[in-house]
Amino acid sequence: MSARFDIYQVMKLVPQGFKLLGELDAYTKSTDLDPKLRELVKFRASQLNGCVYCLSYHAADARKLGESEMRLYCLSAWEESPLYSEMEKAALELTEHVTLLPSLKVPDPVYHKVRKYFSETQYINLTMLIMMINSWNRLSIAMGFTPEAE
Repeated sequence: MSARFDIYQVMKLVPQGFKLLGELDAYTKSTDLDPKLRELVKFRASQLNGCVYCLSYHAADARKLGESEMRLYCLSAWEESPLYSEMEKAALELTEHVTLLPSLKVPDPVYHKVRKYFSETQYINLTMLIMMINSWNRLSIAMGFTPEAE
């Protein structure tokens, strides 16, 4: 796919819309969800959506937080990997269900598994984080954002 717009053009053309997405992003960063977990969730949703721009961006952010290359490489097979805690696996399972709506939905067993590790507020914030990264993924894909060369 060819680049249609770069991120700076979108910021200039629709500043209010971009600002609102940015505010939701800032809100999710202000929650008590672990920063490394937030990046794993963003990276996994971006994998599911095929968003190359967001994959590049969130891999770099995860590395800055000390995330290992191995955990990023194995994220697409998180269910079979011993590299992730049960709490992380619950969050990643929720990520897949919310990202792949409406085909997967969020069944009660998934909800209850996530709630074993996350409070009501954290569950809502985790869901908002997933919603937010899916919005960024869809914007990035539709606009044809491409990652900057290293």
